[in-house]
Formats: sequence, C-alpha cells, structure tokens
Amino acid sequence: MIKYITKKVLYGVLVLYGVITVIFFLFNILPGDPATIMLGQRANKDAVEAIHKDLGTDRPIMEQYAMYLNDLSPVSVHNYTNDNSHWYLNPSKYTWTPLFTIGENKAVVLKYPFLRRSYITKRKVSDIIEETLPETAVLAFSSICIASLVGIFLGIISAIKRNSFYDRMSLVLAVLGMAAPSFFVGLIIAWLFGYVLSDYTGLSPTGSLYDIDVWDGEKLKLKNLILPSITLGIRPLAIVVQLMRSSLLDVMGQDYIRTARAKGLPLYKVITRHALKNALNPVVTAISGWFAGLMAGAVFVEYIFSWKGIGYEVFEALTKNDLPVVMGATLIFATIFVVINILVDIAYGVLDPRVRVK
Repeated sequence: MIKYITKKVLYGVLVLYGVITVIFFLFNILPGDPATIMLGQRANKDAVEAIHKDLGTDRPIMEQYAMYLNDLSPVSVHNYTNDNSHWYLNPSKYTWTPLFTIGENKAVVLKYPFLRRSYITKRKVSDIIEETLPETAVLAFSSICIASLVGIFLGIISAIKRNSFYDRMSLVLAVLGMAAPSFFVGLIIAWLFGYVLSDYTGLSPTGSLYDIDVWDGEKLKLKNLILPSITLGIRPLAIVVQLMRSSLLDVMGQDYIRTARAKGLPLYKVITRHALKNALNPVVTAISGWFAGLMAGAVFVEYIFSWKGIGYEVFEALTKNDLPVVMGATLIFATIFVVINILVDIAYGVLDPRVRVK
C-alpha cells in the first residue's frame, strides 16, 4: 500500500511540475510589459529598469524559469546577504525555516511557496488567494451538494420509472443542462429570480457571502449563495442524474437483485439496502472530479453574481493583465485537481485491492 501511495504522489508531483512549466512559458510569451503595467503614466526609463531588476525579468528566460521554480518550491536555496538579487532571502517575500547552510552566505530553507506579487495592488498573490479561496470553496461545495442530493434522487426516480414520460423528460433536461453554458444560465437565473421575481423570492442578483454594513460591519448573507450555487450546480446535476439512472439500471439487472425481489422484499428496500450502495460508485467518482472542476470553473458565475471568490479575482486580473494573480490562481486550481485525484486513487486502493495490483 505504501508503494502504491508513493507512486500516486510522485505522479501528482510530476503533473504539477508540468503544469508549472507550461504556465511559466505560456505567460512569458504574452505581450505586455509588467513594468509599464505597474508604473502606468509614471513610467520612465530608470523606473522601468528598476522594476525589471526587482522582478528578475532582465535575466535570460531560463534563469527566470529557475528563479520561478525556486520561489514555488517549499525547499529552496537563497542568499542570506542582501545583494539586491532575486535570490536574496527577503523577509518581505518569504516566511522560512533554515535547514542547513551552504558556504558563507547561502542556505537551504523550508518556506511557504512565493507566488509573486500583483502588478496592480502590489499585494502578495498568496494573500489574495487566501482571502478569496474560502468563498469559492463554499460556493463549489454548496453547488456539488445540490447536484449530488437532487441528482441522485432524480436518477433513482428515473430508473424506477424507466421509459415513462418522467424518464424521457429527465433525459431531455439533463442534455439541456449539460449543453447550456454556465454564463448564459447564470444571466437567465439572475434576471428571472433576482429581478423579475425578486418580490417573491427575496433574492438579489448580486452579492457575496459577506456584505459590508455601514453600522454593523461584515455580515453573513447565506441567501446570496442560493442563485450562484444553483447556476454552478446545474451541469453536474445533469451528469449525476444520467449516471445514477444508468448505474442503477445496470445493478437492478444483477442476479442478487432478482433474488431479493423473488424473496418478496419491497422495491424500496431492494434499492436502499442492496442496489444503491453498488450503484453509487460511478456517481461518487464523478462527484469527486466535479468538485475540483467547479472550483476552477466558477470564474464567470462569480463575476455574474459579484461573488467575491477567486474566480472573480481571476476575471478582474485578466482584464487588467495582472499575470501573477492569474498564474497563482491557475497553480492553485491545478494543485486542487491533483490532490483530489490522488485522494480518490488512494481511496480506490483501500476499498479495492485489485486496483493496487494493477
């Protein structure tokens, strides 16, 4: 089991390394000078050169790549001496614990990954992500809960009433749910329930998890979670309905289910006690993958509903060409994908020894 887990973790590290490499070279070939973005109208030759030196963009591309890997790595090499280079262990950038020294002024340290600073706000990208990621996680979690609970229930009903009008309608709605773009669905839902029917629903088309009140300060607004959660959960809901229906129909055709029915067990007991736990395996797999997908795919939904999550920050950063924020968010999304896939693979290995053998 330890060998199996180690192999999966190493695969995940290799995937992350590939993602980091692609992100670095992709964003470094884009047009635009970070110095002019940061300085704006105050840009002059000396100021631009100073910014380039501070960011390390005056170095050859492969040296920039090495510096980027060194910043992201939790174990890295830095200079203790302030020589105005990118390798200096600057307290304003890094939080570290020294491991051992190399020579007189170099050290190998254990530190938090440094995701650079925003060109616009000059804040650490890690601080921006730390503030916004929890709201995106709440939105994704609530969306996947809606998709899971409602989708499993509708899928069971659809399988029980196979080839009925309800079954055919659920298939049509599932196809529509998978085909409709989330930004289009979000606009329709925000307009219908946030404007047209707002007197009846009491919902607002925009708003985040916390609202700032002049007198009371920050206040929790859970009702603002309803519309974006439904919007983000429609596509996984459609997939869960389809998977639950087809999986349950397959299980209901097994011999042990026919034996249970022949013994006179009621249909609901056959489903809840025997068929459901086996039919849920592909659904659980889909749900685990979709949670990471919802974290990364909430960009347009958050912007439509003004939900102040990491997706909203990414959209704002793209419009302002604030590349460090976009790069940092992309790395976080990739890390979430990899970690969830590793955990799912490990869970499969624990539940089914045949997976470890393969």
